[in-house]
Amino acid sequence: MRKPRHWGTVASVAVASAAVLLVAACGDAQSQAEGWPSAAGLIGGANGAANGNEPGTTSSTAATSVATPLATGHARTSPGVVGSGGPAAPYDYAPTVMKAGGQYRMWWCSQLPAARPGDQILYAESASANGPFAAPGGAPAIQVYGNSPVGFDSLHTCDPSVIAVNGTYYLYYTGTSDAAGAHNAIGLATSTDGVNWTRANDSQPIVTAAGDVIRKNGYGVGQPSVVFLNDWYYLMFTDTTGEAADASGAGQFVLRSPDPAFGYDVEALGPNGYGPGAYTAAPRLTSVADANSADLTWSDALNAFAIAQDTSAGTVVTFWDVNFGYHPYQSVLIPGPEQEGPGIVRQADGHIPADTGDPCGTVPLDVVRATSAGAGPLGLEHFGLDLEGVHGCQTTTQAIKVLNGFAMPSGSPSYPADLIVNGRLVQVERRSVAEALAEGMLDKPVALLAKLPVATQLDVGAAAVTAPGRPVGLLLTGQLWTVGRESVATDDSSPLTTITAAQWDAYPRGGDLSGLRY
Repeated sequence: MRKPRHWGTVASVAVASAAVLLVAACGDAQSQAEGWPSAAGLIGGANGAANGNEPGTTSSTAATSVATPLATGHARTSPGVVGSGGPAAPYDYAPTVMKAGGQYRMWWCSQLPAARPGDQILYAESASANGPFAAPGGAPAIQVYGNSPVGFDSLHTCDPSVIAVNGTYYLYYTGTSDAAGAHNAIGLATSTDGVNWTRANDSQPIVTAAGDVIRKNGYGVGQPSVVFLNDWYYLMFTDTTGEAADASGAGQFVLRSPDPAFGYDVEALGPNGYGPGAYTAAPRLTSVADANSADLTWSDALNAFAIAQDTSAGTVVTFWDVNFGYHPYQSVLIPGPEQEGPGIVRQADGHIPADTGDPCGTVPLDVVRATSAGAGPLGLEHFGLDLEGVHGCQTTTQAIKVLNGFAMPSGSPSYPADLIVNGRLVQVERRSVAEALAEGMLDKPVALLAKLPVATQLDVGAAAVTAPGRPVGLLLTGQLWTVGRESVATDDSSPLTTITAAQWDAYPRGGDLSGLRY
C-alpha cells in the first residue's frame, strides 16, 4: 500500500519538480502500491549530491546550513533476487529489514495464494543481506500479518516498519477497508518474536489523515517508518491530505512520542520545530521529503537522520539533523534499477548498523528494494555502498552510541577485553568469549571510553543457567546476564545448570549480552 492499489501508472516525472499526475485506473492484478511515481530530484555531482534543492528540502522547513559532502565507496549489488513470496506471489515490495544478532530479518508486502484477498505482510530471514531469504522451515516466505475480518484494515495490510525495544517488537503498517486503496490509516501490532503478532490500540488506527487539503489523490495516510531515538518514537509517513504535501499528494510528515502507540505527549514537526500535536491528525504543515515511498533511519556515527526515497536513478538518501532543521550532509545516490519501496537495513531500534571493521569512520548504507517492472514490483534485491571518512567518535557520548556492543582490548592484566554495553564496561577474562559476544573487536582501546564505569566481570567458569522458555544466562556478581547461546557458556568453560522458569525469573537482572546491538 505504498501507492494506491487501483490508480494505475503515472506520467513521466519532471526532473525539476516532484509534482506528477495520476492517470487511468489499473486492474486488480496490481498491488496497492502500484501507480505513484518515483520522487523527482535532479541527481548529479560528486557522490550523487543533488543540484539545487536536495530531495527532502521543503519550503516550510529551513535548511540554511552548508551541507558537507560524503565520500562513498565499496558499492555492492546482490547477484539477483534475494527474497520474494515465491512464484505464485503477484508482487513483492515495501520491505523493512532488521539486522540483529548476526541475522537479517525481513518483512514486506505481498500476497500468498492461500491468504484472504488483499495485501498481506510476509516474513523471511537470512544470514546475509544478499540472501537468500527464507522462512523458518524452508519456504520462500510465510504470512505473519494480514487483514482483519472487520475494521479499518479489513482489506489491505501493507508497508511494514518493524522495530524492537526492550524485548517487544512493534509493527507499524498501512491498513484500509477501501476497495480502491483509498482512505488509508496507520495501525500497530506487537510481538515477542517478530512472527506472531497481536493487534494493538484496540485494533484501531494510531494515525489518521489530517484532512488539511482534500486532493484528487485520496490515498490518505500510510507508508510508516519508525525510529527509536533518545526515548522518543519518531514516525515518518505519507499523508496526501497534509497541507505541506504537493499537488499530487506526495510528502513525508513526522510525529514523535514517548509512547509507541502515539497515545500521549505526541509532538508534530512544524515550521518552527516540534510542537504539541494534541492528536495524531493535527495539521501537517512541514514535509521532510518530496516523496511517496520513503524509509527513515538514524546514524549514530553521522549524528543525523537519513531518508531513503525512490528516483529514476536509484535510491537517493538525504540527511537531516535531529530537529529536521537543516541538511548536515549532501545527499548520496545508491544507483541501480528501482521499482518500488526502498527499505534501509537497520538495527532493531531503527538505527544504521555500525561497520564491524571501522565503526567510527565508515557507515554502511544498504537498502533492499523491488526492481522489476510488469504487473507489479517483483523481486527484492539488495544494493549498498559505504560512507567513508566519517568522524563518528569525536566525543564520549557519540563514541558510547557508535561502539555499543563492540569489544576492545583492556589495560587490565586480569581481563584482556572490555565489552561496551550501554555506557558501561563488562570486563571479560577470556578474549574469545568477548569476541563471540561482541558486534566487532577493535584493534586498540578507545581512550574516550577507558574510564567508563565497570558493570561486572565475566570470569572463566562463571555459573551458567537455563530454563524452559528462557535463554542461557551467566551469573555474574549475583546478577543474571543473558548470553542466549549455549556455545558462549561452553567457550567460557561455564557449567550449565537447568533450573525452573520461576527460579530463572527470580534472579536480579544484570543485562543482555545475547545480541549487543539488538
